[in-house]
Amino acid sequence: MKDKEKNRKAIVVLPPAMGGRISSDTDRRWLSRSPLRVSESPREIFARVLSAAGLSPVEEGLAALRLWGQTGDRPNVWVAAADPVYLEARLDHLCLYALTGAQWPGSDLPAIFDFLQKSLGDDTTFAFVRVGKYGYLRGDEAMATASVSAAAIDGQEPDEYMPSGESAAAYHRLSSEMQMCLHEHEINLRREAQGLMPVNSVWFWGGGKAPQQKAQQMPPLFGDDPLFKGYWESRTGVMEPWPGNFTRCLDVAVKDLVVVTPASDKDGDALAAYFDELRELLRTGRLNKLVLLFRDGLTAEVGRFDAFRVWRRLSELL
Repeated sequence: MKDKEKNRKAIVVLPPAMGGRISSDTDRRWLSRSPLRVSESPREIFARVLSAAGLSPVEEGLAALRLWGQTGDRPNVWVAAADPVYLEARLDHLCLYALTGAQWPGSDLPAIFDFLQKSLGDDTTFAFVRVGKYGYLRGDEAMATASVSAAAIDGQEPDEYMPSGESAAAYHRLSSEMQMCLHEHEINLRREAQGLMPVNSVWFWGGGKAPQQKAQQMPPLFGDDPLFKGYWESRTGVMEPWPGNFTRCLDVAVKDLVVVTPASDKDGDALAAYFDELRELLRTGRLNKLVLLFRDGLTAEVGRFDAFRVWRRLSELL
């Protein structure tokens, strides 16, 4: 084995795996032979990767980092992420749904953000802007926002993740005005007629300013997620697009590496292909350890020789 491949660890972000998403008995047995755990509270996949890599957490400015990763330029103003969501009124609480996959508003985003800007934005306090498939709230002054994205709390009650106290007054005022504006918007009437969730709110999170760029020793990043790219750019880290397989990543990386696979509408098929290749890389010694971070909160730490722990039962998590 080459010296550079000894004890090499890969931190890999993968699609969701729980709830029967893994159909193969072989894959379930393989994962069950390694330690599995689930996050006790919602955490951004970004925060989980930093923790696994031994990097300091980022407490604010996540939206600015995401925008940096999208554009390649460091934002010099306060920015919050503004992600379209559906708030469902239950008997005694609200339930938040991140609009992804088939529910993603896609081509309606420009019209939604233009409408919000004309209705609520004033360019002197806060402005609604859209960059590609992401929305932002740009401000001259800071405003309290949620610390986690809509995707991290999808299907949950959002109240405990919203900012509170006097500093949150502007957040709640703007959220209420926005929901009133969107309530009977023609786009939502059309979406409901098509059997889709309406875009009846926007989730503000990750507010702050981008950090100053500084050099830091970082494992190379392979992926296209703009939040990860923005953070790696802020630390002058080495980045490469996701090449489509892990072998190519290992050909570039000197030692440890971080791989963020793309979100897919065919997560089950993607997982099966990923597992096949990763098992082979462990078997041949090109990898010594895997930290698999699934997007639904499951974590698996797979060692090269865990496959021989045949006595371990199938995990109920899978």
